[in-house]
Amino acid sequence: MPNNDFDLSGRVALVTGASRGLGQYMARALAKAGADLVITSRDERGLTAFQSEMGAMGRQALPAKLDVRSLGSIEEAVTSAWAHYGRIDILVNNAGCNNRKPALEVTWEIWNTILDTNLRGTFFVAQAVARHMLDQGYGRIINIGSLTSVAGYAGLGPYCASKGGVKQLTMSLADEWGRHGITVNCIAPGWFKTSLNAALYDDSSWVKAVTQRIPVGRPGWPNDLDGAVVFLASEASRYITGQTILVDGGFSTQAMRALPAAQLRQERGDDSD
Repeated sequence: MPNNDFDLSGRVALVTGASRGLGQYMARALAKAGADLVITSRDERGLTAFQSEMGAMGRQALPAKLDVRSLGSIEEAVTSAWAHYGRIDILVNNAGCNNRKPALEVTWEIWNTILDTNLRGTFFVAQAVARHMLDQGYGRIINIGSLTSVAGYAGLGPYCASKGGVKQLTMSLADEWGRHGITVNCIAPGWFKTSLNAALYDDSSWVKAVTQRIPVGRPGWPNDLDGAVVFLASEASRYITGQTILVDGGFSTQAMRALPAAQLRQERGDDSD
């Protein structure tokens, strides 16, 4: 077990959506702090290189196929992880998707895909993992929200609804499971370039306008989340639960004013993990 409050040695962390992007960076941060991993994705083939990287670091990384839109897939992946390690100490609920469209163009199917992935999936992965955490009397659940957990933006109706729901869900689960040694918190990243929003970053005027509104003077780098995820996964955060921590370079200090009109140049298509 850990030698200090931030040491994750002996802990096992399950990270959803770990084949790329912020999920993979957060999994890497947990491994550097000493945790062994369960890395999941809808396509296990995308996990091979990362598994090898973790092995070279001296960490175990069990790959598991997990589609958060399927209850059977969730239960199978969690059962496999428990059978392999005999424990799950940390969950990072990261898998998500988006589809930017004006509200009048959102279809029933688009709404269901986004809410099923970002909100329903988050709940049922937490439920499946918490069953084991309750047995062991310990757990750290970290849900991934966004700026849209606390503010609404044009063209992001279903996404805002899903991530606002993640914030509220985090508080509910924290209230219910705290007495069992499980903390539940939410990390809400600000403007980080990911596969979900890469098209926005192709617009240099948009990047400049957003950067001007970030007090630290730049969009987020993927490893800017390292400290928050390790902190919430560790004993250092043992008396913190039900909270949403904005990791946004201070963007939210400006009362969530509407973004420049350039944001409304919405890219088309759906991208999910």
